[in-house]
Amino acid sequence: MDFVITVCDQVAGEVCPAWLGAPITAHWSIPDPAKAPGDEATVYKAFVLARNLLQQRISLLLNLNVAALDRLALSSRLDAIGKVPSSDTAG
Repeated sequence: MDFVITVCDQVAGEVCPAWLGAPITAHWSIPDPAKAPGDEATVYKAFVLARNLLQQRISLLLNLNVAALDRLALSSRLDAIGKVPSSDTAG
């Protein structure tokens, strides 16, 4: 493993387990759509938002030039990606 990325805010701030190979870790806060209050349409929009955030952030990750960055730069970039707001809130 090269990267471990957590998305659940319930575990944010907890100590991550020791991963074999010491991967770079980051936390990308994603609101938990299963906890969205409201009617079925509102909950559906929460799931779409979570999907969109993940899709956008994973795309940014895949477009990083990993070979050109050192470990510290990669860690900083992963943290920055986790702060990118969704460009499409509901679909």
